[in-house]
Amino acid sequence: MNLNLEIQKIAKILNSSSYLVIFTGAGISTESGLPDYRGPEGVWTLREKGLKPKPLKQPMELIEPNTAHFAIVDLYKMGILKYLISQNVDNLHLKSGIPQELLAELHGNFELMKCMDCDERLQKGEIGWDDQEHGKGYRTEKIKGNQPKCPYCSGRIISSVVNFNDPMPEREMELARSHAIRSDVILAIGSTLSVFPAAEIPVIAQRSGALFIIVNSGPTDLDMLADIRIEAKAGEFLTSVVDHISQLKGGKRDV
Repeated sequence: MNLNLEIQKIAKILNSSSYLVIFTGAGISTESGLPDYRGPEGVWTLREKGLKPKPLKQPMELIEPNTAHFAIVDLYKMGILKYLISQNVDNLHLKSGIPQELLAELHGNFELMKCMDCDERLQKGEIGWDDQEHGKGYRTEKIKGNQPKCPYCSGRIISSVVNFNDPMPEREMELARSHAIRSDVILAIGSTLSVFPAAEIPVIAQRSGALFIIVNSGPTDLDMLADIRIEAKAGEFLTSVVDHISQLKGGKRDV
């Protein structure tokens, strides 16, 4: 495979799409210093071998978006990206500048809490949630008496992060499905597409008529279904695609 030719091909496809949806996984954040989950050095891969995952070099809240995140923002600003679906909880898509109304975070966001009653999403700072004082707020944890309550309905506040055996967030899943059905191109990047039901979303898009493109460093569980499968790292690939689209449009990419 000639990667440059593949980049040109994908750039043309994205540029001519009418409703592009992007689906991202942990592989899009590795260049920011975060581990993936199912890669050779992934969190679950190491744990299954009885090994401890490598510690982060800095706290999660200090991790910054990388070129892959910003390339997706460029696609949004160009009017090409219509919706973004992510399995990541790292907050980097929002931090990079993607509007919250254009993003479905299927596994939650470590910076956001949610109300169990009215389903409102809440920034920790706005409700005075302190992890040191109030804990992580996971669904299965015991309620501490001083935990903040929902400012809108006084309901119980929990972490928006979806842990094992937690139910998937209904609102985000419905948004993801509805945009997948509308898409004419769905680009899955940086995901092994092995975690369900989230990984069903690209399949739903393809069954609804979308072209299904997978870009990943390493195999995925849905490679056999892809219309186009490219082996590449997220940052390098997306940056090159955006640069080529800029050339197609006769302009220069904003930096």
